[in-house]
Amino acid sequence: MAVNHSIDNDSIHRQHRSVPALDTLRGRIPQLLKDIARDASRRDLQRELPFEAFALIRQAGLGALRIPRELGGPGGSVSDYIELIASLASADPNVAHALRSHFNFSEAVIHSPDSAEKRDYVAKTLDGKLFAGAHTEVGAPLGTILTRLTRVGDGYRLNGRKWYATGSAYADFLSFSATDDDGKLISVLLPADREGIQVLDDWDGMGQRLTASGGVHLDNVEVHASEIKTRSHNAEVGRHCSTLRQLHLAACAAGVVRNIREDAVDYVRKQARAAMHSPADIARDDQFVQQVVGEISANAYAVDALIATTAAMLDQSAQALTVGSATVDQQLITASISNAQMQVVVAKLALRAAEVLFEVGGGSATSRKYNFDRHWRNIRTVLNHNPLLHKARVVGDFYLNENTTHLREGLVF
Repeated sequence: MAVNHSIDNDSIHRQHRSVPALDTLRGRIPQLLKDIARDASRRDLQRELPFEAFALIRQAGLGALRIPRELGGPGGSVSDYIELIASLASADPNVAHALRSHFNFSEAVIHSPDSAEKRDYVAKTLDGKLFAGAHTEVGAPLGTILTRLTRVGDGYRLNGRKWYATGSAYADFLSFSATDDDGKLISVLLPADREGIQVLDDWDGMGQRLTASGGVHLDNVEVHASEIKTRSHNAEVGRHCSTLRQLHLAACAAGVVRNIREDAVDYVRKQARAAMHSPADIARDDQFVQQVVGEISANAYAVDALIATTAAMLDQSAQALTVGSATVDQQLITASISNAQMQVVVAKLALRAAEVLFEVGGGSATSRKYNFDRHWRNIRTVLNHNPLLHKARVVGDFYLNENTTHLREGLVF
């Protein structure tokens, strides 16, 4: 099914937006979370894409969180951004995950040299625009780009089919990689409603079902010369953004664990009955139920702490990039190894929390109406984006052999 980008564009596109201060932005988050969480489980059950959530995010100005104050933004830190993603994920992890491409784009922009292009991207972000796109090819080896940009008269045409287009159904601008007539690798940034761009709602993963992570069909899409970019970037910025993309996903898992804790407490208080052989009269007084809720809560606490520690490391590497510090290479390595170690532990704690949630009740806890299984499905799907066995191996190689090759090359995905 193709996604119609015109669903709410008229109501959410506003010119000359006034960007709120950081404290004002933070103050808008609690109500936003309530609004997004309200129907999250139902949307998952009915596979209803959360367009309204992204309208609210635009209206709140959250997409501009990382734009520095000197560029007209609120100046939020990496820690602010990651906490936002974890909070959004506690309401709906699909919404949090779908913002990954946008924040990756804005992070690369703020660390790029001053240029007219950078100022244009910053202005669009401050105006509430969201960015996404896709680079992976359907039916091609990793790294192979089959999508073609062909010169036609004074302009260009783009044809191809992309996959893993996370967030593209909700974005205003989409980035795609392609090869030109000379075989050179390029990228284009196009309005999402450009004729010939068809975002397909065909993601069939068992979890994160509403992230719009499926395909995009590019059918003879018109491309202007000004929309073509030669694919090049500062290697150190690329390393920083790679680690940040991974941390974004871990923050999604962290938010799900917070939601598991909320569901466990709510279910026990409102629905659960004491087990037949329990010495307690009500479930909330059952010592084993208390133990399960305690374990889930401890896991949530530990996951949040690990996420926050890693985010602080990335704040340091981001600052090093900003000032051009001579220690930036070492700080990027420190951030990357912190992230890899965090991922391994968070994965185990998050999956464990999703598993033991069912121990707070009997057979009724598996009722479809509660949809508790979505937590495990969502966490497992998020974790599959980051190969944990590879991460653990890279960490071991680092400590045993002081090998930083994979950390420098960004191969911890």
